[in-house]
Amino acid sequence: MAMEMRLPVARKPLSESLGRDTKKHLVVPGDTITTDTGFMRGHGTYMGEEKLIASVAGSVERVNKLICVKALNTRYNGEVGDIVVGRITEVQQKRWKVETNSRLDSVLLLSSMNLPGGELRRRSAEDELAMRGFLQEGDLISAEVQAVFSDGAVSLHTRSLKYGKLGQGVLVQVSPSLVKRQKTHFHDLPCGASVILGNNGFIWIYPTPEHKDEDAGGFTANLEPVSLADREVISRLRNCVVSLVTQRMMLYDTSILYCYEASLSHQIKDILKPEVMEEIVLETRQRLLEQEG
Repeated sequence: MAMEMRLPVARKPLSESLGRDTKKHLVVPGDTITTDTGFMRGHGTYMGEEKLIASVAGSVERVNKLICVKALNTRYNGEVGDIVVGRITEVQQKRWKVETNSRLDSVLLLSSMNLPGGELRRRSAEDELAMRGFLQEGDLISAEVQAVFSDGAVSLHTRSLKYGKLGQGVLVQVSPSLVKRQKTHFHDLPCGASVILGNNGFIWIYPTPEHKDEDAGGFTANLEPVSLADREVISRLRNCVVSLVTQRMMLYDTSILYCYEASLSHQIKDILKPEVMEEIVLETRQRLLEQEG
């Protein structure tokens, strides 16, 4: 019977250039950020004894005179225009409840989505009765944040044909603070798979479709068998995302692609070993720094 044995090795020190470029001002609750009274208090801070003090653990961000602390592990706080991936949890009257990793369930109104075929008309009682045929409990969807209510709840819409029900793929849940904000969060990677990087920390990895179905209105999920090659690419991408998250690196299309390329010399199952994970993420970080510099 074959048995694999692994021994601990000394951790490699980061090069000075890497450590210098990635240094951040990190604080924990109770830390004094500044004693200068000229700054404005932002999220994650409070005033005490004429000092600005952190109320959460995270990195300090400053915009002009506004100082806030971005928490390292947090629930999703919705902003208008964000792209999110969510799961339907309940079908209600003229609306769906959606789990989006926020403090409260998000809402997708029947009037905020395309009808099948992209038909433009008022929603009727027949549409309301057919809601479970459109989306039912357990379905995964991609959507855009339309509005944020005063209590923090989020209202979604899927009026564009690029949003809608998701078919076959893999869902990875990460901290929302690790997803980098970009102009687009839908990426077709050259390795043969696509990713949706939800601002809420839900990442969907799926095989790149050969042709996009424009007439379905985002309701038909492709349930054809996925080839072995596509499944291997998706599994490798999933493990690469987990590696980047474990090493606290920001997730965006370039970092995921570089990590994928760095992992090609290893088997898919070996990527999650701590020493391999550290090696490929270090290579990814160096390539990103060379690209920026």
